[in-house]
Amino acid sequence: MSSRAWWVLMFLMGPLVGVTFISAARTYAEASGLGGTAGGVGEAFSPLVGIWAPTFSACEIAAAFLLPFVAIRLVSGDRQSGALKLEIQHPMSAFARIAAKALVLLAGWFIALSAPAMAVALWRSYGGSLYWPELATVLAGHVLNAGLTIALAAAAASLVEHPSTAAILTLAVTVGTWIISFIAAVHGGFWERAVDYTPTAMVAQFQHGLVRLDVVLIAATLIVAGLMLGGIWMRLGVPLRRRVAESMVLGALMVAVILPCRLTHQSWDTSENRMNSFSREDERALRQIRKPLGIEAHLAPEDPRRVDLEHRVFSKLRRTLPKVQIHYISATSIGLFEQTNPHYGEIWYKLDGRSLMSRATTAEAVLATIYELAGLKVPEESAEEIFRGHPLAVPPRGAAMVFYLVWPGFIAVLAFISHWRKV
Repeated sequence: MSSRAWWVLMFLMGPLVGVTFISAARTYAEASGLGGTAGGVGEAFSPLVGIWAPTFSACEIAAAFLLPFVAIRLVSGDRQSGALKLEIQHPMSAFARIAAKALVLLAGWFIALSAPAMAVALWRSYGGSLYWPELATVLAGHVLNAGLTIALAAAAASLVEHPSTAAILTLAVTVGTWIISFIAAVHGGFWERAVDYTPTAMVAQFQHGLVRLDVVLIAATLIVAGLMLGGIWMRLGVPLRRRVAESMVLGALMVAVILPCRLTHQSWDTSENRMNSFSREDERALRQIRKPLGIEAHLAPEDPRRVDLEHRVFSKLRRTLPKVQIHYISATSIGLFEQTNPHYGEIWYKLDGRSLMSRATTAEAVLATIYELAGLKVPEESAEEIFRGHPLAVPPRGAAMVFYLVWPGFIAVLAFISHWRKV
């Protein structure tokens, strides 16, 4: 409560959430028929994608650019004031101390999440639909992302002496994860698999209602490792050589835990419209395939067809058939000069010594090819499973006043009272 950085975080959370929520709600209303737009368009809309994903994206911005300063201030403030030397004399271990600070920071983040909670309340007051499993998944993703930020900032604040250096180090790691995403989009391969475990990709999966056990386990491992690293370097009385050795052992243990976690394929789709899964009929049919399925797609990383194929079909196929092996083959990253190659664009499917080729990239065409190769009948889609959507042609009334006026004013008054009582 005495941290000015935390009050700045609280003050800015309202306007940040307000911008994203108002824009999302207005777009959702217009697509649902508000203002004379085409009626019925909103029937395909899901609040998860239309409202919650853009609204909670403000939390991702706050976690990347505001929360690190709060964490660094809490961890390195004692070091700057000399209080850490007094704390070291206390029987509490350094690891318990860093864990306590992390819990306090996490509690502060939960208080900051009251801003998007107000957006949820406003949405309900408009008559909007709310599916709790997908909303809880979005919230869990941003809490996990905040945990990664806290662990990173705590480790950086313990490693270096000055808070500004810790802030630069934290920002450098954050930017580094964005660079990995850029490299993955251009080159694919190993980088395309590694990008799934960056905070941005992790949050995107949760915002689409997808919970992957491997991502959760790896994120939890990184959080624990970051806090333990902070605890190691918080012990100023321990010789430098010993702290370096302990850090190296911690890094080896972290790698040893992460590698088997990558082999976990369990996942859950909590979205109401099952946007991360095939229909239940298709899933039952695909699970009849017992032998490994191999797919070779001759598409470059920046080819739009590959992006569409990966996000709409192959990602769902991996969840349904863990034994599927998908390989992308291309000589260049853009594929512009490969168009003259007669084999470019081909997608080969191989199963039990048989193979079929297709150039179609739609989900229906891919599934039809797999069924033909496996000798299965194409299942009929049940009318009951068709997602009808939740259109809502209501403008975001009162949201601007709540997020741009009431929230900042309320936080400013609380900050003044807190500072006045301290003085």
